[in-house]
Amino acid sequence: MDPDTDLAVNRYFSGIAEATFQSHLGIVDPPLVDYVSGLLIRFVHNDVVHRARGVSGRRLLSVPEMVLEASSRLGDARRELHQHIGDFTLFWAGVYPEALKQSDGGEKFETYCSFGKRSYLMASEIESAREDLPPASLLERLSDRFDLCCYGLREVRRMWETGDGSDQLLIS
Repeated sequence: MDPDTDLAVNRYFSGIAEATFQSHLGIVDPPLVDYVSGLLIRFVHNDVVHRARGVSGRRLLSVPEMVLEASSRLGDARRELHQHIGDFTLFWAGVYPEALKQSDGGEKFETYCSFGKRSYLMASEIESAREDLPPASLLERLSDRFDLCCYGLREVRRMWETGDGSDQLLIS
């Protein structure tokens, strides 16, 4: 995407997430809302959705593969992969839950949510001095509020599909 398109996408998702989480859900937690809108912005790029790779360089496409890989890593690498698992599962369970519920009556959806909650919690428990990683307290809140964040993301999707309030979201 070009820089102008990126800026418009960033503003759109930031605005719609803020409106949804704060106004509709009553979640006044700016770092959490910023993280969720950032997740949407990052996952617009398909290469980010599937960025997790094993030691051989092969893309890890399933959550169980990612979890197995995370168990073999240490320190920041382990924390980053657990955070990615949380992000990956939150994105799919929140934005496209129907893809997880179609084939098995919802069992895959519940499994994704369990993996996501646990992965965010595990990431929060790994010490890191890196300032470019989210604080442990934010990752812990994502774990605690995973289901609510999923619901919020479903509402964000509903708003972008119907255009509810989108004329007001792009105003700077």
